[in-house]
Amino acid sequence: MKIQERTGAGAGRSAAPAQPSVGDRLPSPPRERKPALAALAVLLILLGALGATMLVLQVGDRVEVVKVTKDIPPGGRVTDQNSTIVMVADDPDINYIKETQLETIKGYTAVTMIPGGSLPVGEMFAKEPKIPAGKASVGVALKEGQYYADIKGGDTVAAYRVGTSGSSSSDSSDKDSSSSSSSGNGLIATASVENVKGESDATVSTGSKSITLLVDEGDAAALASASSAGEVALVRVPAK
Repeated sequence: MKIQERTGAGAGRSAAPAQPSVGDRLPSPPRERKPALAALAVLLILLGALGATMLVLQVGDRVEVVKVTKDIPPGGRVTDQNSTIVMVADDPDINYIKETQLETIKGYTAVTMIPGGSLPVGEMFAKEPKIPAGKASVGVALKEGQYYADIKGGDTVAAYRVGTSGSSSSDSSDKDSSSSSSSGNGLIATASVENVKGESDATVSTGSKSITLLVDEGDAAALASASSAGEVALVRVPAK
């Protein structure tokens, strides 16, 4: 009897599942670490922050300045037709013409040739017109038909002597003698247009214009004489 009771008690105990103690839990598998990827992510973050900082600094150091789009001859002026505004890196050692100075610089004249595509500086202009050595400024008053339609400052032109219907025989002889030194009716092979009075106006009432030309000093007298007689016509020629 005692032997049977012990066996039954042992069987009952073996049927119950054993409960593992807290200290006997299985350890979780270690996580796989990738230090190279982590370092790359940190590097990309740092590069992005550096690039954003440099962009902000560059934008902060850029200024709007005047750029010449067409050649401006000595004595010429900056206009809306031969200039534009561009962004450049600011440099305190360069006397750029800032966008805020555009209207002011239009009242100044160039003291030297300014090629199109360049960024002019303040030293290239003067308040009072400065005539280059060996040159002269001559004003001519021309009627419609004695100049081409879109004449403007900075153009290169040739001046020709043209006859008038009211000329007398004595006038004709004077013209022949005064033009004997030139080829045909040509007065001046090349001259620069410094200014066209009212070039922004249509001048439809009279069709007349007052034009200032920069010419060689030796040609000034002949041009002034022909202009006073109303016998000058201008044609545009390629710039040399």
